[in-house]
Amino acid sequence: MNNIRRFVIAAACFMSVAASAQWQWVDKDGRKVFSDRAPPADVLEKNIVKRPGVRATPEPSSNNVLQSNQTGSTAVAPASPAAANVPQPSGVDKELAEKKKQAEQAEIAKKKAEEAKHLQAKQENCSRAKQAKATYDSGMRMAKTNEKGEREILDDAARAVESKRIQSVIETDCN
Repeated sequence: MNNIRRFVIAAACFMSVAASAQWQWVDKDGRKVFSDRAPPADVLEKNIVKRPGVRATPEPSSNNVLQSNQTGSTAVAPASPAAANVPQPSGVDKELAEKKKQAEQAEIAKKKAEEAKHLQAKQENCSRAKQAKATYDSGMRMAKTNEKGEREILDDAARAVESKRIQSVIETDCN
């Protein structure tokens, strides 16, 4: 099994190297020729379309007009308006851009959900603090459990301290 895997990998590497070592040229009859060998010596340099390891250059045809720019070099410009409307590749992967946009939208939705959850918790804390404040202000006898598990009745000083603490919670959560 391991030998088969090695063979497949080696074949894939060889095929990719072989595919990139392609020559293209136009022969004397005007037909395109594809080969893994260099063209014959009688083929003119201008008729060689592609060399191994070199990107293909656009072929000048009768539909194209040569225009020179300010630097003195020539550029091929389309002669017909229909050729000018052909979309040019932007170099941006549309699928990747769409995934990125979706990820950003998901992140925004997640932040909004967290904010809503935080706001709801803040509102619950506010209502609980208001209820506790009303209870402490009512004058009812209040008790709490100490660290030993014993029940203690709050005196006026302890009630005042707890009432101040509850008031600070109301000020922060009820705005």
